[in-house]
Amino acid sequence: MSEDRALYPPVDPFRAGVKARCPRCGQGRLFDGFLTPARQCSSCGLDYSFIDSGDGPAVLVMLLIGFIVVGLALWMEVTLDPPLWVHFILWIPLALVLCLMALRWMKGVLIALQYKHKAAEGRLDSPAAHE
Repeated sequence: MSEDRALYPPVDPFRAGVKARCPRCGQGRLFDGFLTPARQCSSCGLDYSFIDSGDGPAVLVMLLIGFIVVGLALWMEVTLDPPLWVHFILWIPLALVLCLMALRWMKGVLIALQYKHKAAEGRLDSPAAHE
């Protein structure tokens, strides 16, 4: 990855992640589907085999969106005291839409940060991992 710095200008990992673009060149697509990473960048050819975001994006999204939605639902309950069906109609679709939107963004950002900080280098290839 050291030659990457000379060939490609620095890419903001947050901008690349939110736009779902390659963390090296900022141009190619990061995902093939909604959340499935592509095999490589269509623009610069970066091999995406280093990608391993795990459950991190899902946990962060659930914590953030859950905090927002539950806080708003509690505020609404205390101030307006609506019937229970209003809560179901309002908060469940809102939570689903926000979680799906934020999950793609968060996964893209975490992948771009993983690339920027070289988090995948030597993960399983190092001799210390086999001891």
